[in-house]
Amino acid sequence: MSSHTAALEGIVAIPITPFSEGRVDDDAYRIILDRILDAGVTTLTPNGNTGEFYALTAEERRAVMEACAEHTRGRATLVAGVGFDTATAIADARHAAEHGAEFIMIHQPVHPYVSREGWIQYHAAIADAVPELGVVLYVKTPRVDGSMIRELVDRSPNVVGVKYALPDPVLFAAVRESAPEIVWIAGLAEPYALSYFAHGATGFTSGLVNVLPELSVALLTALRTGD
Repeated sequence: MSSHTAALEGIVAIPITPFSEGRVDDDAYRIILDRILDAGVTTLTPNGNTGEFYALTAEERRAVMEACAEHTRGRATLVAGVGFDTATAIADARHAAEHGAEFIMIHQPVHPYVSREGWIQYHAAIADAVPELGVVLYVKTPRVDGSMIRELVDRSPNVVGVKYALPDPVLFAAVRESAPEIVWIAGLAEPYALSYFAHGATGFTSGLVNVLPELSVALLTALRTGD
């Protein structure tokens, strides 16, 4: 799996899901995808947060995944967003795999009483159901500490990355030390890319790429060259 993780080490674009009159606007979606790809950004997360993940029906999520896969085939690496209950996440992950996704990104569980063991078991169950896919964790709470991530990585070897989305670079640095061999992505996009890269991140998410991808590409170049 490690040979494929280079796709996560850069800009991980989160395409928006445009709507028109209450329905997903497929034509507008293709225009957005082309804008991102034409700028040189080739790692996409259909059904990410900026893609209205929590607002979409199951049918809409699958339609978005299929539209993204069909339009970008051979031009992009797909990191499909999945989540909700375990069975739904597994079903969406398998659907993504069938349509060419190489990775899934598991949205942070929204249950108000997430325990340590429950968090680990939830992610492990999804990861183990799709061993052919790389798994990226989405961490947005300080309650998920480094030891939990370490245990999960040891338990499920296809867990290959973390999208870390807390506005605390120092905490990020401490948590990253638990599993430095996987890919760490600055999950708060461009504003935190610099401070996260200083502490070992090698990628950052972006919603800005939907509008002005050239600016995101210039930032990545500056980070990689130490400018």
